[in-house]
Amino acid sequence: MWCIGRLTAEFRKKMYKVLALYARPYHKDYPVVCLDEKSKQLIEDVRKTIPLKPGSPAKYDGEYRRKGTRNIFVAVEPLAGRRKVTVTRRRMKKDFAHFIRRLIDGPYRKVKKLILVLDNLNIHSPDSILETFNKKEAERILKKLQFCYTPKHGSWLNMAEIEINIMSRECLSRRIGDPVVMEHQIAQWTNQRNRKKAMINWSFTRKKADLKLSKHYVA
Repeated sequence: MWCIGRLTAEFRKKMYKVLALYARPYHKDYPVVCLDEKSKQLIEDVRKTIPLKPGSPAKYDGEYRRKGTRNIFVAVEPLAGRRKVTVTRRRMKKDFAHFIRRLIDGPYRKVKKLILVLDNLNIHSPDSILETFNKKEAERILKKLQFCYTPKHGSWLNMAEIEINIMSRECLSRRIGDPVVMEHQIAQWTNQRNRKKAMINWSFTRKKADLKLSKHYVA
């Protein structure tokens, strides 16, 4: 948000659409779910960490070994305090498509329409689903979805970024070299957040957007 320049009419139109979705009261048949992903590097300690002791802090060696990366898909329903997190080896169209199918066949199988808020990454499109599944299956999935995109350079309007930042701080802030360990820790963190029904209190409304950003508006 700090790098905002000139906000066009197209930017404002898409921003208002996202903010209107966030202003809706909760409806179990039409849940608003924010989706994004994060790449996390697997880093292994070369030397064993000396754990914390009374009067002595933990000691970490500066040397480490890179063990590849993993992609983490995060879908969060802010008003219900529910999230689904999945770790994949890559971030390809098929990975996105399979994650979406798991959403509509899992926690959202009973909804009438799943409203997804996403940024403009190329894999975040119906084409990913059409290219991954056969026509009948793709149409079944897409029939349950409504896509709502943040403006270009407006991904900060996606509440999934807030959830990812919390996950990074609470779960992924230390070195993790084993992907199995990473998946286990993410699963534990996700389950804990879901048990608490941890919500996101979004207070940035259209009125506040106009007050804060109007000096950047252009026709």
